[in-house]
Amino acid sequence: MTWQFEHVTLGQRVLFGTGGAARNLAAEVARLGANRVLLVASEHEDQLAQEVTSRIDVAARCADVAPHVPVANAERARAQAAEAGADLLVSVGGGSTTGLAKAVALTTGLPIVAVPTTYAGSEATNVWGMTESARKTTGTDDRVLPVTVVYDAALTLSLPAELSVTSGCNALAHCVDSMWGPQTDPIDAALAGEGIRALANGLPLVRKDPEGLVGRERMLYGAYLAAVAFASAGSGLHHKICHVLGGAYDLPHARTHTAVLPYVLAFNAPAAREAAARIADALGTTDAVAGLISLYAELDAPRALRDAGLAEADIAEAARLILPAVPAANPRPVSEGEMTALLTAAWAGQDPAILT
Repeated sequence: MTWQFEHVTLGQRVLFGTGGAARNLAAEVARLGANRVLLVASEHEDQLAQEVTSRIDVAARCADVAPHVPVANAERARAQAAEAGADLLVSVGGGSTTGLAKAVALTTGLPIVAVPTTYAGSEATNVWGMTESARKTTGTDDRVLPVTVVYDAALTLSLPAELSVTSGCNALAHCVDSMWGPQTDPIDAALAGEGIRALANGLPLVRKDPEGLVGRERMLYGAYLAAVAFASAGSGLHHKICHVLGGAYDLPHARTHTAVLPYVLAFNAPAAREAAARIADALGTTDAVAGLISLYAELDAPRALRDAGLAEADIAEAARLILPAVPAANPRPVSEGEMTALLTAAWAGQDPAILT
């Protein structure tokens, strides 16, 4: 069978350079001709944000950052942007920070320059998400794609090794889901495969030497490739599960993705043999699930949803909430019983092989 696909590459400028964030940001703000910058950065990122923006004028700052971007926070940030007369948003932080900037851009059309401090990858996608009444809504809109990303591995040194592991495994989840997302194509698979290689190489380096920059550079590179692939391929089964869990039960984003990933891979792999072979090859093994579990063991990565805060009593409800969101193109049909079994195994941290 010959290939037939349509691929869209999103337009975005990437400036990558360790130690160069402040310089690159200043050059980009000047290039864009912005005069009224709204800085989006949490209080936790205060010192880093000050260093990164030391060469530009900041008209106002929004620190109203929260996981899963509550709608109320988004509305306050939009009001702040209007009051400041902002003509550019600069986000310094992780996925929640980028997400809040995206929520502002969604309704205002203001451009974003993103300066990531984690491996979340949100900075390279046109995907937005907000939460209201314990339900997370996501969508795609080119207005929320940052016009520029400024990568600086030195900024990720503030992320402890344990959080680097879960953030990096979240990026791995972008790669894995991109292998069978609703709009996936051979270009997405190639990007995702290279992303897995970079992350699988960088994660152990960061785990062993949290102060080293080589591993962190490779992880940023891998996280970017993962996000670009994901933006094109769309949300697969893994992300649909995690979006529901995060919104409904307020679970930590990266830790939830880390815990769920092996179980979705084990569930889908038998019905997606070409994708599983690509994943295995990128992990340097012959079996995708075994390779991922081996990497998790080396990283001491968390593998139980109960440790992320999900109550066992919520599993049945969660399965019912997730089922309508399962993509029709998922390689393997999912029944309510199978979803319950997947969540139960993930909750307890059981051997994912029981799902194959």
